[in-house]
Amino acid sequence: MKFRGIIFDLDGTLVNSLEDIADSMNNVLQRYGFPAHDLQAYKHFIGNGVKNLVREALPESSRKEELINRYYGSMIEEYRKNCLNKTRPYESIVELLDELASFNLKLAVFSNKDHELTERIVTALLPKSNFELVIGSRAEIPRKPNPFGALLISERLGIIPENLVYVGDTDVDMKTANSAGTFAVGALWGFRSKEELIANGAKYLLNYPMELIQMLRT
Repeated sequence: MKFRGIIFDLDGTLVNSLEDIADSMNNVLQRYGFPAHDLQAYKHFIGNGVKNLVREALPESSRKEELINRYYGSMIEEYRKNCLNKTRPYESIVELLDELASFNLKLAVFSNKDHELTERIVTALLPKSNFELVIGSRAEIPRKPNPFGALLISERLGIIPENLVYVGDTDVDMKTANSAGTFAVGALWGFRSKEELIANGAKYLLNYPMELIQMLRT
């Protein structure tokens, strides 16, 4: 199969944002008198968007919609201040994106993070990566695993889904990739396990970013 483009997830795939997300949510929790969580817990909270992260981080007794909305607003405000404190591209991601330029592929980012924050992080940390499209969560684009955003990218790039690789690190990403008809590739350096990725339809697994180059060559 000849691939003509690649869609990348952001958190856990291109950048390690775990500490900034955890610090921001823990600040909100402590401000309102709730217990904080350790870093490992946030690996399981991340993936379905910030509002879902807020829901998961709150005690079960406080998961009422009006409270979730209130703390979601606080989390977004807090995360805007902190999103570039510790977040960095994973090792060799910049080199990978540079190498992909020689393959004449169209590249895009599709994240469940709010669109404004997705664009801000990509612009700040991956400024020379030549992404054709950067799409985050907003009102007109349903969050993953709904494939709408991936199909929109397919349409705008002018590449049929079968000729797109989708690289992500969670069950949500693998479900999105398969629902959209793209080639699902799991990133094992991210937030979730090999078992989770395989169980949710990963067609290929990468132990480290530069293995994507090997995959494309073979």
